[in-house]
Amino acid sequence: MSDTVKGHLSASLTVVIWAMTFISTKILLKSFLPIEILFIRFLIGFFMLTIASRKILPFKGWREESYYIIAGLFGVFLYYYLENVALTYTLAMNVGIIGSVSPFMTALISRFILKQGKIPRVFVLGFICSMIGISMISLSGTLNVNPIGDGLALIATVCWASYSLLIKKISGFGYGTIATTQRIFFYGLLFMLLVLFLTLDSFDLSRFTRFGNVGNLLFLGIGASALCFVTWNFSVKNLGAVRAAVYIYTIPMLTTIASVLILGETWTIKTFLGILLTLAGLVLSELPNFLRQRKK
Repeated sequence: MSDTVKGHLSASLTVVIWAMTFISTKILLKSFLPIEILFIRFLIGFFMLTIASRKILPFKGWREESYYIIAGLFGVFLYYYLENVALTYTLAMNVGIIGSVSPFMTALISRFILKQGKIPRVFVLGFICSMIGISMISLSGTLNVNPIGDGLALIATVCWASYSLLIKKISGFGYGTIATTQRIFFYGLLFMLLVLFLTLDSFDLSRFTRFGNVGNLLFLGIGASALCFVTWNFSVKNLGAVRAAVYIYTIPMLTTIASVLILGETWTIKTFLGILLTLAGLVLSELPNFLRQRKK
């Protein structure tokens, strides 16, 4: 099996699990603060990666180390903290659908900031189409509208796009995916600690006696953090940041279905049309890559 095929398979596994994280987080927010959920899940993930790696990456100087630090800030701390806070204001399906903008953000940052690649006109058309769809979803009714929550979710996509591009650079350092992910988690946890100490006045251990809380935390820590960050970083290494990001397109549909079935959230006709427009825009943005591959 080629590395490219492995990259596609690992990306597929990642998005299936990540689509469920919005549901688990939404449930945990009834008992935990956003920063508590974030810190606990990545602490579990860090310990699991430490056990799996059995080694620590060597320190090669602050220039190389800065990539791990910034990746931990954007991909582990800021992205998930903003996402968790967004879930306290808006619906899980909104956060999942808005998160589908990440591929666009990745391509835009790659082109205009890193000066890599080109953006075809059809990509711009797809972006506009997707943004119209997202607007329809956010404004589909009074129960679904929350500018703060939806805005935070959109900012989070910029953080994730930046993280994915950083991972592509880090993958060139020549270290194993598990070990590099462990180092990134370490710095992400350091950033969380500061917010944790400023936010918490007390810590209620009785919350861990509830099976639902423990089960969802283990799912987020072991599955969605330790496992999925390794599989995602592996996908980016083998497919590239923009190409791997295509798989995020499937998350909105999976999250929306799970939100309706598990959380009992409702959707309107505008929401449904918004989903279709968003996905249509994402398909349009990938059309140049598809046609290019057909010619080879």
